[in-house]
Amino acid sequence: MSESMTDTMGLTHQYSTQVAADLETNLKEQERINGDIAALQQQLAALQHDHSVLVNIQQALGVTQSTKESTPSAETATVPAARQKTKSAPRSKQTARKTTVAQERTTARKSTAKSETKTSQPTLVELIRQHLTEQDEPRSAAEISTALGQAHPQRDIKTKVVRVTLEGLVARSQAQRTKQGSSVYYTAPEAETTPPAEAQPEDSAS
Repeated sequence: MSESMTDTMGLTHQYSTQVAADLETNLKEQERINGDIAALQQQLAALQHDHSVLVNIQQALGVTQSTKESTPSAETATVPAARQKTKSAPRSKQTARKTTVAQERTTARKSTAKSETKTSQPTLVELIRQHLTEQDEPRSAAEISTALGQAHPQRDIKTKVVRVTLEGLVARSQAQRTKQGSSVYYTAPEAETTPPAEAQPEDSAS
């Protein structure tokens, strides 16, 4: 009896040590996975921030039609796929068809409303070009953004987006850029393409 008792005590001791070691490894693995999740969440937040900035720049450049038109198709593509899983009874099929038809009508109405707002409201490029033609002196990106923000308070006009749009206009020869020290100013191309020196030879020839 004494030998059997010692054997059982030895086995229980081995099992307890193994369980303790497994618990330690489990806790360490949980800590490692939690650290990975925190790092991935930070990366996801950074990517979402970059995505919002890129969307604003894309809107400023006037190429928002392709991205906005692709979102309703994605919504309509995901909604029926999620509902096909729940098509177990004939009643659920009828309700799913009704809801899909209603959603298609609502998306069509939203798309028409968006197209009407696009046609009615001018783009940021048009606003900046109009503002530059109305000004007699060079203006900085900050001054242009504040002026447009006061003139159009319903639109979220940011200085970074205005600066990127101005650089695009300069690249397309639709605006001119001048530097005064460390500051950069922008003017309309018509303000500097018609200097008075060109008109003097005509007057002298006449």
